[in-house]
Amino acid sequence: MYIGNDVSPDFYAWVFPKCDHVAVGTGTICSKQSIKLYQKGIRERVEPKIRGGKVIKVEAHPIPEHPRPIRIRGRVALIGDAAGYVTKCSGEGIYFAAKSGRMCGEAIVKASEGGWRMISEGDLRREYLKEWDGKYLATYRVLDLLQSVFYGNNAAREALVEVCDEEYVQRMTFESYLYKRLADGDRWEDAKMFFNTVGSLIRCNIVGKNMQALNLNLNLRRGV
Repeated sequence: MYIGNDVSPDFYAWVFPKCDHVAVGTGTICSKQSIKLYQKGIRERVEPKIRGGKVIKVEAHPIPEHPRPIRIRGRVALIGDAAGYVTKCSGEGIYFAAKSGRMCGEAIVKASEGGWRMISEGDLRREYLKEWDGKYLATYRVLDLLQSVFYGNNAAREALVEVCDEEYVQRMTFESYLYKRLADGDRWEDAKMFFNTVGSLIRCNIVGKNMQALNLNLNLRRGV
């Protein structure tokens, strides 16, 4: 996993090993027109690891990173990618695709009384959508907030790395990822984490601005 303005302005880039090749890629929502520039950036970043290799396939896919506002219409219910069940920050979607399919299927069986009655839009909303949103919608909202705060620039990314150095943050992150729901934390520790996060964001932004000014001065001296 690679982060930085050179590989994506609002997401991350990756190198995933496969059976007989590696997948090298990146993603962005806010700057799709510059995707080739970011593809070039990740290839340059990992050049020592892929040196001597050849491109065997180039492909791109949209990532539906937020639950759609309309997921039920009449007796039609959307699940998985069709419903927008890919999470921000991580881009995970396989678990939520399988889970939403199972929950929707169980909702249909329950509402139809085992197949003896025709279901309605109200049944799907009550038995499927309400249950799904109750379990997972808060997770999507928090991850949406985290991506908007920490993925927008290099200073914010440095702040995220700094915050994640805390054991409490690591434990909460692991438990939330493992169980796919926001982990129950300690209120005092949550408050400390909030203030530490604000402090890291302020500190890293100050350092980032100083580094930009330093680089600008160096470039002016070199006549760049």
